[in-house]
This record gives sequence, structure tokens and C-alpha cells, in this order.
Amino acid sequence: MNLWLRLLWLLVTTPFRPRLKPPFDASVLPFRVWFHDLDTSLHMNNGRYWSLMDLGRTDLMLRTGLWRSVLRERWVPVVNAGMIRFRRELRLFRPFELETRILCWTENWLVMQHRVLSRGRDGTEIVAAVALVRAALYDRAARSYVPVARILADIGISAESPPQTAEVAAFLASEEAMRQAGAAER
Repeated sequence: MNLWLRLLWLLVTTPFRPRLKPPFDASVLPFRVWFHDLDTSLHMNNGRYWSLMDLGRTDLMLRTGLWRSVLRERWVPVVNAGMIRFRRELRLFRPFELETRILCWTENWLVMQHRVLSRGRDGTEIVAAVALVRAALYDRAARSYVPVARILADIGISAESPPQTAEVAAFLASEEAMRQAGAAER
């Protein structure tokens, strides 16, 4: 239920926040750790990070205007790979921000980065967690992924993908190795 309230908050506040210029503007959402976010160690549950990251991707869709095409075409957002690194714990009532940005893309997939940011007592930025995800939009009617060029065109953008960073290349290589291992097990 708590994520439904956060989603409702996101939907209500979106019209009052600036539009994002895709593909390189970042979504930044403010949050606070509440009781329902905690695990038995009394810090934010690792699964909650992934759930909040869904809201970051949703914010990107809303504030770039992509949501219009998603609803009109009945596309389905899909994440098929992700990896996360936890660096600092977030305790009860701690404010933090979720930063979501597109790093690069292939013909059908976007690689996105999520950073969970907090502040130290001296005001310095603390990266509590960082995640990479491979995401796409799936067209059920066509039974295929929507080409990224089409997605970008629908929001009025024509851009080449930036080159993959070393960390993105390692993430994608790891995903490919896992996919091949899974195929060999069948």
C-alpha cells in the first residue's frame, strides 16, 4: 500500500515539476525512510530500493511525455536485468533522493542508472546505493520490443547513444553470461 501512496504522490506532483529533456536529464525524487521500509536490521530493506527505482523510471516516463505513447500504444515497461551495489545503510526517518538517468541504449534496450543519495552531517553527498538496469518497452500487439529510435522519436528526440562505460559493458557482459548459462541448463 505504501508504494501506491508514493505513486499517487508522484502522479499528483508531476504537473508542478519541470519537464525533463530526454534522454540525458535525470529524474530526482525526494523520499524519507518510513517504518514500512525497514527490515529486521532496522534499515531500509534491500527490496525497497528496487521498488522505489520503479518510481524513478515512472517519473522519467511522465516528465518526458513518453507516458502518452505508452498509454496510446498499450506498451508495457519491462526490466529484464539489474544489478545493485549497496554502499551505506539508510535508517528510519533519513531523507534521501533517488536519481534516475539513461546512460546509453541499443536498438531495443535502455541502460539506466539509479543512485540513492543521502547527505552526511557536513552536507556532503553520500551514495547509499547504485544500480544499473536494462529496460525496454514491450508492444504486446506486435509481440516485440519497441525500438528505442521509435521511443525517442515519440518524444521528439533524435540522438545517438553515448558509448558504453566500462561498468555498463561489464554489466551487459555479465547479463549475457547468465543468459547463456541459463540456456545451457535447459
